[in-house]
Amino acid sequence: MQRIRLRYTKRGRLRFTSHRDFQRAFERALRRAEVPMAYSAGFTPHPKVSYANAAPTGTGSEAEYLEIALTAQRDPEKLRELLDESMPVGLDIIDAVEARTSGLADRLTASVWELRLDGVSVEEAARAAEAFRAAETVEVQRRTKSGIRTFDSRSAVVSLDAVAASDDPVDRPTDKACAILRLVVRHVTPAVRPDDVLSGLRAVADLAPPVPAAVTRLAQGPFDAETGTVTDPLAPDREADQAAPHTGAAGSAAATAPAVEGSA
Repeated sequence: MQRIRLRYTKRGRLRFTSHRDFQRAFERALRRAEVPMAYSAGFTPHPKVSYANAAPTGTGSEAEYLEIALTAQRDPEKLRELLDESMPVGLDIIDAVEARTSGLADRLTASVWELRLDGVSVEEAARAAEAFRAAETVEVQRRTKSGIRTFDSRSAVVSLDAVAASDDPVDRPTDKACAILRLVVRHVTPAVRPDDVLSGLRAVADLAPPVPAAVTRLAQGPFDAETGTVTDPLAPDREADQAAPHTGAAGSAAATAPAVEGSA
């Protein structure tokens, strides 16, 4: 059995698709591309697809990950191309590598997020970010299935900076002024989401954007404390692939994804 790890995006209007919507679209793409999928046992077999830390509905992303199990060997890059052609534009399969190591989900320890704040000046956003960073704790509340939960939104945030809109071209109109916040958040329990950070900014600096923020995940993976970057979680598989004997279609490695800096 061969395992392939894929990186995909949620862009434009398709950021509003739910995780279940993506699952349905991806399973249709698997059938269209005639991928030799392995299936689970039992009365209702389903394709062996493992999703890792999917972004919330309404959130864009450049770095979502999943793993599929195949019953026959396939070249990862050719498989990526076939699947990408079968997916809606905006749900793009942009990277593929054969899984040669374990623990992909365990490598996703931090995310780089971008928050676009239309109607907020860069100076106002920078002051709010400074107040947030200066606080030891920033308690926020979130409604959960078991009721209202209060937790600290500050400790999980590694960095938070305001940047100029022109510094980040991902999924953003350029015909109006806005403030951009770039933050790196560790994946902890309870999870701290971008909307929790926005609640924290409102609490410590009275920052209240006139329209809802557009949120995009730019990267997720291992956090390198020395460089302040979130690195490529597929890198260990690429390195293992290069070191292994290449036989058949499975020996091709995909291009290396760059690390994304956590602060401007």
